[in-house]
Amino acid sequence: MNDADVRAIRAGAMALQPKPGYRLGFVSLAAAVIGFTAGLIAFVLYNLIGLFTNLAFYHERSFHFRSPEGNHLGLWVIVIPVVGGLIVGVMAKYGSDKIKGHGIPEAMEAVLKSNSRIEAKVAILKPLSAAIAIGTGGPFGAEGPIIQTGGAVGSLVGQLLSTTAVERKVLLACGAGAGMAATFNTPIAGVILAIELLLFEFRARSFIPLVIATTLATSVHLMLLGRGAMFHMLSTDFSIPGGLPYYLMLGVVCGFAAVGFTKLLYLVEDQFDRLPINEFWHPAIGALGLGIIGYFVPRVLGVGYDTISDILNNNLAWKLLLLIAVFKSLALVISLGSGTSGGLLAPMFMASAALGGVFALGIDYVVPSAGLAPGAFALVAMGAVFGAAARATFAFIVFAFELTRDYNSVLPLMLVCVIADAIAIRFLPNSIMTEKLARRGLETHSEYETNVMKQIKVGEIMAEGVVTVSPEETVRALADRMASGDPRLMRHRALPIVTQDGRLVGIVTEGDVLRGLEENPAGDLPVIEVGPRSLIVDHPDESAFDALTKMLMNNVGRLPVVDRKNPEKLVGYINRAAVMACWGQHLHQESWREAGWLQRLRTNGMQGGVPRTIEGSVVGVGEEHLKVRVEDAVEDLAVDFAMVGIRPGDHVRVSFQELDGRRVAQRVEELARRQ
Repeated sequence: MNDADVRAIRAGAMALQPKPGYRLGFVSLAAAVIGFTAGLIAFVLYNLIGLFTNLAFYHERSFHFRSPEGNHLGLWVIVIPVVGGLIVGVMAKYGSDKIKGHGIPEAMEAVLKSNSRIEAKVAILKPLSAAIAIGTGGPFGAEGPIIQTGGAVGSLVGQLLSTTAVERKVLLACGAGAGMAATFNTPIAGVILAIELLLFEFRARSFIPLVIATTLATSVHLMLLGRGAMFHMLSTDFSIPGGLPYYLMLGVVCGFAAVGFTKLLYLVEDQFDRLPINEFWHPAIGALGLGIIGYFVPRVLGVGYDTISDILNNNLAWKLLLLIAVFKSLALVISLGSGTSGGLLAPMFMASAALGGVFALGIDYVVPSAGLAPGAFALVAMGAVFGAAARATFAFIVFAFELTRDYNSVLPLMLVCVIADAIAIRFLPNSIMTEKLARRGLETHSEYETNVMKQIKVGEIMAEGVVTVSPEETVRALADRMASGDPRLMRHRALPIVTQDGRLVGIVTEGDVLRGLEENPAGDLPVIEVGPRSLIVDHPDESAFDALTKMLMNNVGRLPVVDRKNPEKLVGYINRAAVMACWGQHLHQESWREAGWLQRLRTNGMQGGVPRTIEGSVVGVGEEHLKVRVEDAVEDLAVDFAMVGIRPGDHVRVSFQELDGRRVAQRVEELARRQ
């Protein structure tokens, strides 16, 4: 092999490999800008809500944030939400229908459907429509619109600059997480929420920019809105460990509350879709229902941050808590189901906190010795219901903890949240965030895990001792060998071309042989003339994922494996089937239940024994036996069924049982097929 051939093989090792395209420094710098901007947006929206609330309910020009419940408008309180609903309807019809809803599903849809591209007008219309809807009495929170608006800003920055789809997704998530952090002064929860609902990955490339964005957004919040938490909660007793049985019960209640609320919301949404009138009028109709409820229960109007604080500090009687739990939920599903603009978090926090408070007061009434603190149970329920409904349990465990900064809240939060989440997973195929997307045919990931193929090295799965051909062998001679049924040649569709002194100079496939015979029917050409010599190769220390990537990007089905220090030295051979067998092994580990000690004790001495399984390479096949090499030993198994397609050299998994001192195969599964 000359120097040119060596260079060709070395070049082939790097051919069309994905280059490091993700720019961590660049994305982190952009995330800083996005985080600062999201903090400003949260401040502006917060003040806009205050302005519209004062104009609508108090006829004052003031940015002071206060609840609509203190108004003296009488029956006019029914009309004001309708006016807000009409304005939002106009904005949705003539501006963008993306402003409808509570924001987070729309951000998820942009990630799934549009490569994280959001229209510029959404960044303007969403916060404005939300401020109008909330300021005219809408029972919504500001966080959903801010999350969507922050995501829109991140997407716009990604579109303004030259970015990949992955970089743009991270920037969108940075904006969304920063919006959450800037609203509630909860930077850690903002990071986790973005990971759980938008990114579905935990990697340095996304975690670092997210932390930068949420840190700056929270800093802006501290400068402009003060250092206090959004909800003020006095020190309380979380009754640990004595209250654990009651927290278990609360977890069940919160789980079914999450299921019920989610189903009710989409039931109401379906009913609005069935109305025989234009969608333009839907927000106004929902607002009319809200106004009627708000006339009788004024605390359901507006964001309700002050009411949440009252619940957390046990300032409300059980009758009022019950009214809030029922009618805040009802007002929310009617309003949001109508297609107006607003966030879910704050209203669900209020309703679920009231539920938790009522639960604690009820237990104290039935079991006076329990001595439960309603505020503690309100806080735990607040995180559990929304966390279960949104499938973002970890984010809202951290969120509730960040609100109180009380470490004693962690244990009950963890317990109640995971119980509620387990119930929601059992009864809800989709979360409150993803149900709308599922109805549109969009599948969302609910879990993320390590790529198994990135953990396994090529050297662990490559075939060694591969049959090779010499450069001088003719095409006709090789074709005759392939047609003869030689089991050593039947396993692979391509054979490395190696010289007598062991140098890899090319590879020849079945397709190359057929083309060579078509061009020269005599077949007297040497195989080196028909097989490619500019090789795509792999190395034993690379991952199976890297090998598969090379195959896909170069449109080949197999790769010679060479020594990294000496690209002329062939050390193995890998094909797509061998790579996919890694995933098969992972599935086996997920599904195969091994016999435990107790089962072995029960079956000891019984006819048949315990089923077992082995994996290895076939070294011998007969009509009634199978020999499999497992590491350095050869297992001889009896077989009483036909083994179709199993040949020496195949990698198999065999399930067997020991009967009367013999190992009898029950199932033979081929793991790496011919390629």
